[in-house]
Amino acid sequence: MAVDRDEVVEELVEQSVEQAVRVRPPSRPGLSPSRANDFLQCPLLFRFRVVDRLPEPPSAAAARGTLVHAVLEHLFDLPAAERTIDAARGLVPARWAQLREDAPDVATLFADDAALDAWLASVDGLLTTYFSLEDPTRLQPRERELMVSVELEDGPQLRGIVDRVDVAPNGWVRVVDYKTGKSPRPGFEGGALFQMRFYAYVIWRSRGVLPKLLQLEYLGDGTVLKHEPTEPEMHTLEARVRSIWGGIEDAARSGDWRPRTSRLCDWCSFKAHCPAFGGTVPPVPEGAVERSIGVAPPAPAPVA
Repeated sequence: MAVDRDEVVEELVEQSVEQAVRVRPPSRPGLSPSRANDFLQCPLLFRFRVVDRLPEPPSAAAARGTLVHAVLEHLFDLPAAERTIDAARGLVPARWAQLREDAPDVATLFADDAALDAWLASVDGLLTTYFSLEDPTRLQPRERELMVSVELEDGPQLRGIVDRVDVAPNGWVRVVDYKTGKSPRPGFEGGALFQMRFYAYVIWRSRGVLPKLLQLEYLGDGTVLKHEPTEPEMHTLEARVRSIWGGIEDAARSGDWRPRTSRLCDWCSFKAHCPAFGGTVPPVPEGAVERSIGVAPPAPAPVA
């Protein structure tokens, strides 16, 4: 499945953690909502991303999401009265230049200037939709691109990156996430709400405040999905996360990262390595399971 913007950011964060362990002890194994969904979708996909850390090609959709998020983040650096659509458009060139510097491969996504212009036009369309959903001149976010984490007792470190946190005068907390794709069909909101409940749980456990409202803004079709979390939901979420992590640990101990095929395989970057499509699974890098999951993998079979 194609990498989305949240997954790109998580990968950068995890690379920073890997660099940091050179000067301090490693942190506990971590789990984000995207990686939890990876395991539920396909254990082998989870292994390739989390254990093997196989590289994935750049995606125009992911790059667009990263650029739009960067523009919306920096839009709130401006005085409230100046947060206009024209101001947002004015931020695009600098943010695009920064994206090319951070990820040079994105420049290879466009065959010519016409293709790049069409892609930038799609960015403009998403920004225009954002301004139809809310008026940023009336908002004063408490946090933007907030990294949140909490240590789950007898489990992994739960972590993620929240696009925006608003706090009302009465103390109510709203968690906002921008999505540059289209909203899910009615009845299929579960995956998106899992991510938002995950963030709500981490904020609740780390800060002692349960967010009053979770808000997903789909810029692809102008839909806003809202949900009010409850404490019973948070306990259910914790139980589900523990169950997912238990499945991950079982797979790590047994070495059984079997693929689970679905229609999403059409967008997977790892088909060449997947036995379900005639590929060959590479050997697990030495020490990778212990670093990423915190359990010992099965011992290699003895040589006859």
